[in-house]
Amino acid sequence: MPIDPYTLALLVVLGVAILSATAVSITAILRADRTDVVAVVRALPELAATLMRWRRRR
Repeated sequence: MPIDPYTLALLVVLGVAILSATAVSITAILRADRTDVVAVVRALPELAATLMRWRRRR
């Protein structure tokens, strides 16, 4: 069963997007100050709770 060219193009675009997002995230983490990373990690549970409350209201 041959792969449709549009499907292959979509897979390539999605792959490049995921790799780019990963590279940007890793670069941001490596360049960040340690205190910034700790502050973000400590804020994650509160952010998750806020998003869950927002999702329930919709």
